[in-house]
Amino acid sequence: MPYYRPALARVHHEGSGGHGDACAPGILAKLRPVGERGGVVLELGCGSGALTRHLVAAGHRVVATDASPAMLAVAREAVPGVEAFRRLVLPDDQLPPADAVVSVGHVLSYLPNALAVERAFRAVAAALRPGGVLAVDLLHRTYRSARAGKAPVAMVREEWAVLIAFDSPDPETYARDITTFVRSASGAWQRDDERHVNVLVHAPDVVRLLADEGVEAKIARGFDDGQRLEEGLVAITGVRRWPLRSG
Repeated sequence: MPYYRPALARVHHEGSGGHGDACAPGILAKLRPVGERGGVVLELGCGSGALTRHLVAAGHRVVATDASPAMLAVAREAVPGVEAFRRLVLPDDQLPPADAVVSVGHVLSYLPNALAVERAFRAVAAALRPGGVLAVDLLHRTYRSARAGKAPVAMVREEWAVLIAFDSPDPETYARDITTFVRSASGAWQRDDERHVNVLVHAPDVVRLLADEGVEAKIARGFDDGQRLEEGLVAITGVRRWPLRSG
């Protein structure tokens, strides 16, 4: 797996999670009708469960998925009460039918190119049952310019350290070079390196694509009026038409 191998999965779980906490209130408000009818929430890229735990605590039936086996292993331990955990790799793996599809941490931006992102959104639309809710975040093209010249960042804990450097090789991608050092049981430090490359898309194109697939969606700066995501990270929310329109 190119992304979130065991070392980084641990560091991510222990050193982050605030984004899921910040997004949860707005997403939970949008999911209220889904919860009232006992619907299934499909979470894409659950990671170690930063958003998942809020979904479960609110009483939702959650199918939590991720492409990283290491992340799923952490989430299984961290978040009891999930209806099912599944490894799912977009855009090729089939999505199960759901009454809502949610995702935070610009998961779909991790796909290899814009065509893969388009295929994934079409699959998401097909998986949503009529009346189903969509709530995801995504990297818009302005993310690159908003973060131009960003200096590397480091985080150090007793048992691990992480260094992140940033790069944008072209206008349609944004990359992070992530180096982790994790102390082993013997006390030795083990190093791992991952390069995370994100696709930057034109968010209005995604909204038009979703409309063609029967999902009425919009772009916002957050999942509710009180949230403002960092510049270039946008929330895309919508509802599968009920009943579906013919043609």
